[in-house]
Amino acid sequence: MPSPQLVTDKQKPIVDTAQELEWLRNFHHHSQLLMAVVEPNTFKVQYANDYFCQLTGVTTTGTNLAELDIRLPDLLADSQTQAVESLYRQHLLLLILRDIYHLEVQGKRLLEQPVIVSVNSPLYPESRLIEFTFRSQQLQVVRRHSSSDELVDWDLEQLLVANGSAKLIDLSQLPVWTQQLHLEDYQVSGNLLLEGSDVTARETIRQLIELLIEHKSILQADKFFLVNQHLRSLFRATNTLVFRAEDELMRLFIPPESQDTSPQELKSTAYARYSLAGSHFLQAADSNQVRNIPDLSQDCQTDCERSLVVKGVRSLLLIPLVVKTMNSSYETGQLAGVVGIMSDHPHHFDELDCQHARELMPAFTAALRQAIQRHFSHIHPAVEWRFLQEAERRSWGLPAEPIVFTNVYPLYGISDIRGSSNERNRAIQNDLLAQFNLALAIVEAVAQHQESAFCQQLRLDLLDYIEKLKVGVKVEAEITALKILREQLEVYLDYFATCGAQAQNAVEAYRQSCNNSQGSVYVARDRYDQTISQINSLLKATWERWQVRMQQIIPHYCDIECTDGLDHMIYVGESIDSNFSLYHLRSLRYEQLRAICDCARTIFHQKTSESNQLAVTHLVLVQDFTIDISHDESTEKLFDVRGTKDIRYEIVKKRVDKAMDKETHTRITQPGMLTVVYSTQDEWREYQQYLHYLAREGWVDSKITSGTIEPLQGITGLKFARVQIRC
Repeated sequence: MPSPQLVTDKQKPIVDTAQELEWLRNFHHHSQLLMAVVEPNTFKVQYANDYFCQLTGVTTTGTNLAELDIRLPDLLADSQTQAVESLYRQHLLLLILRDIYHLEVQGKRLLEQPVIVSVNSPLYPESRLIEFTFRSQQLQVVRRHSSSDELVDWDLEQLLVANGSAKLIDLSQLPVWTQQLHLEDYQVSGNLLLEGSDVTARETIRQLIELLIEHKSILQADKFFLVNQHLRSLFRATNTLVFRAEDELMRLFIPPESQDTSPQELKSTAYARYSLAGSHFLQAADSNQVRNIPDLSQDCQTDCERSLVVKGVRSLLLIPLVVKTMNSSYETGQLAGVVGIMSDHPHHFDELDCQHARELMPAFTAALRQAIQRHFSHIHPAVEWRFLQEAERRSWGLPAEPIVFTNVYPLYGISDIRGSSNERNRAIQNDLLAQFNLALAIVEAVAQHQESAFCQQLRLDLLDYIEKLKVGVKVEAEITALKILREQLEVYLDYFATCGAQAQNAVEAYRQSCNNSQGSVYVARDRYDQTISQINSLLKATWERWQVRMQQIIPHYCDIECTDGLDHMIYVGESIDSNFSLYHLRSLRYEQLRAICDCARTIFHQKTSESNQLAVTHLVLVQDFTIDISHDESTEKLFDVRGTKDIRYEIVKKRVDKAMDKETHTRITQPGMLTVVYSTQDEWREYQQYLHYLAREGWVDSKITSGTIEPLQGITGLKFARVQIRC
């Protein structure tokens, strides 16, 4: 009988084997790694654990996996076979060097190099990012044909690097050799082990960080849309919001609910900061910690939060964005904003979501700080430096300061299309008469088809209105007349079309004439619009060419507006450019006059039959004392004037082009002429010299007409001088 010790020794291997089999079963069924064994070269799957099959959607249903003829590339999204094949070729090359050339390669880590591919999974609505690694150490490689050797052209001996007693291959040539491999020339035996892990969250966070820190502002619609897509994927969320701190305001940005297309515009809602007191947003900001709100409907203290609940928001994950600054000897924090991840399910976010949110805090803070810096975008280059200064201050959470340029000289000029209103009215009149006559043709055709007292009254109404239109129209008549046609004719068109062939043809003619974006006859007005647009385009192009030259004299602010002609407003002074001097001012004034003369010449040379009815007048307003201008963020204008004397200048600007000669009671501006408006004799002496220079250069005639301007809203004492522009 064997001793107890002998029995124990004999039974021990049996117990160990059973434990190993149990662990293997646990690994197969419960591991969160993706494990598979594939054939080399073909990548046919021979074995896979449960998680691999579940995530990739492979169903065995009791069948041996090797019999299903499933290949690894079939499971990948977006045809990413090339990435997997490239990694396999690298492994194969190292095996060839090992088994055929008996050479070791520097850096065994090459065998651990992963590849990240996209896999469509039935477990998730979006594709997953899987990091795969090959384990090829157990493979054996032999050459099928002893005569073939694609590496024969490479002098391997020269590429050997001494390392003590061993010699290792230099890695620099591996990419070239990998591409030259012919897989069919080698017999590979054994199975290739594939290990994978789901890195979707990690890669999404990495992509988000790259997206957030790139140059473009996060508050531009297309970038916000992309960021929102990544956040919805990472947090399985419904939507995203961003609160941007603006002094005493908090501005809320939420992308549209529809995620089908990128929005063209990102709309915002402003909240006074005090109105958010006690809100989860400010509580997160105060603690500077990610805050998880399990059910917003159970705890919403402010109107803003209640409005989110009405929109269906239940869970919130808040990421405060606080910029750290040093104040004297201690660190302070200024709130830049708050990012909120929203879900329509309560208790949606967990601690892992909070961890991901904490990882994104620095990138979001940098992105929102950059967005604040770009709040003043598309600013004129001459004054951009001051706006960038203010943007930098605000990006650190400092309170806003007014942007003011003091003691600047204004240079105002206008090229006005004379008679544009009258021509517009004539165009309206012609189109309305055409449309009413088409309407009259319908009613008369219906009246011939059937007797109707009501129809006869409609006819008389149309005839009366046609007579009124022949007398003349104003802009408001356009709306009134079209309303009459819609309410008293167009509502009957479907019926009128059944009242005989003649009426049907008349209805069709009416509808065809109104079949455009305006929904009315728009022939004369379209011709007028094109003429005005052509004149404006010529004026703008000419002025912008001169602006390039004028900016070279001294950087200055210039704003233009094109409506019925072109207005330009120039501000120049030391507060805009420190190199400013009297010489620069006078050079710029003279160049302004030359530019306007060139605008006049351009229009004269481009006269057409339509534009002959539209004359262009040109005027410059002189002011030899400085004003202060400031930026008001609540208005669309970039600058407003400050002070009483500055407002006087604005009043003159608005009315001077309609000003009348005090003696002749005629307009001071005349077609093809340059008019200079001034107040003092010093101003006149300066501009009299400029007019002399212009005449010497051939821009204008030497004859000058002058006079006094009738008072403009209580402003008296203005004078004018006028010269003919040579064309």
